[in-house]
Amino acid sequence: MKDKLNILFLGADGENALKRGYALRRLGHNVTLLDPSSLFPFRNFVGRLIYYGGASLIESYLIKKITPIINKRSFDVTFVDNGEFVGRNVLSVLSKLSDILINYNNDDPFGTRDKKKWRLYLEAVPYYDLLAVVRAVNVTEAYALGARKVLQVFMAVDELDGPRDITPQDRLRFSHEVLFIGTWMPERGPFLQRLMDAGVPLAIYGNSWHKAPEWRALQPAWRGPAIYGDDYLKAIQLAKISLGLLSKGNRDLHTTRTFEIPYCGGLLCAERTSEHLQLYREDVEAVYWSDVNECIEKCQKLLNDEKMRAGIAAKGRIRCLRNGIFNESNLAKMLEAASTS
Repeated sequence: MKDKLNILFLGADGENALKRGYALRRLGHNVTLLDPSSLFPFRNFVGRLIYYGGASLIESYLIKKITPIINKRSFDVTFVDNGEFVGRNVLSVLSKLSDILINYNNDDPFGTRDKKKWRLYLEAVPYYDLLAVVRAVNVTEAYALGARKVLQVFMAVDELDGPRDITPQDRLRFSHEVLFIGTWMPERGPFLQRLMDAGVPLAIYGNSWHKAPEWRALQPAWRGPAIYGDDYLKAIQLAKISLGLLSKGNRDLHTTRTFEIPYCGGLLCAERTSEHLQLYREDVEAVYWSDVNECIEKCQKLLNDEKMRAGIAAKGRIRCLRNGIFNESNLAKMLEAASTS
């Protein structure tokens, strides 16, 4: 494969997807960024339409909008990040302009959590030259749908998301004891309420928590909606403990926080899974639990031992660096895998 590729990157114009687009540029490639959702009016409505009805109703509209933008251009690679908007008809258009079609999806499109959101994606599986997935179970599921080639990778942290300079104002805003940053999901409400009932000093940032049946109990711990960028990293860096809750609907065994928390200097306290145990030594580089009672016990012990917390956080960051699971290394693996038979 050429050292410098001409890449069309189809992905969200924000947060982790955009970071992957920029990481491709840092690898030395010429990258054209295009967010499919930006081509639609009423983006929130379109998002709901996809979730409940699948994107097939709007695929022809996407082809109509995207064709003039990329017409008469050629690419070595089209990289589709996520891909709920992109079906086989869109890929048919893209294949005339690109030598290689790659998809990366860190959601669980083969699962059942997201209703019909992944309808187009699942129909498109056989038309990609490479599918990159983040769950072992997704590998067999992708091949069962006709995938040509499947690569399993871990989710990753971006190389630029390391420790931040901390101001006195940051310490006033973000010096939390036990922190969770994430969207409400049905299994998370009872879990966090149990922590609060046990006296664990909890701070929560994230969207949709008002939907939780436990909202009245959780509201005192809620610090506001989702935080991003420097605020996200500083909150993790300053918290004594950061919880790494998984999405049960997504069949997660790790998440991006598995890497983000140690990389920016936080202490990862997460569910004990085979993948977490593979990534960090328990009670040395991260702390694990199997149920809410063990989580409460671990949090209480850590809060009473500053030296232990500092040691685990420091060793966790060293291990994270040694693991080397970053956007650039992940993307390089995908490009290499797609170019070899």
